[in-house]
Amino acid sequence: MKDRLFLDTNIVLDLLGERKPYYNSIAKIATLADKRKLRLMVSALSYSTIFYLLAKVEKKESVKEKLRKFKIISETSDLTDKIIEKALSSNFKYFEDALQYHCALSANCNILITRNVKDFIQSELPVMTAKEYLNKLKIN
Repeated sequence: MKDRLFLDTNIVLDLLGERKPYYNSIAKIATLADKRKLRLMVSALSYSTIFYLLAKVEKKESVKEKLRKFKIISETSDLTDKIIEKALSSNFKYFEDALQYHCALSANCNILITRNVKDFIQSELPVMTAKEYLNKLKIN
């Protein structure tokens, strides 16, 4: 079975914003997804956040094009009423992290990739950084 990775918003921002020093690790993961070696999942919520943040520093059309290309190698997890209820009932420190986590569960992901591992301490899924995931695969 291919890994089904859920990408937290900050990881997608690292990729599309080419944010150093995190870009190289997530770019390698994106390449694996492009080669269909694994599957990437992202919450529908992430798209608006990513657009909002990147459009502050880049042209809006450029950001839309990056999101279009990213959509080709990833799948989108719906943000449903049920997920919102679960997030509201959870004990996560940050509501957005609870939403992301419950989207990952709903999408049957087996690993959650984030830069803020400590924010997902309650997770039943393995949680790791992009670099940790690559190390697990023995890819540098």
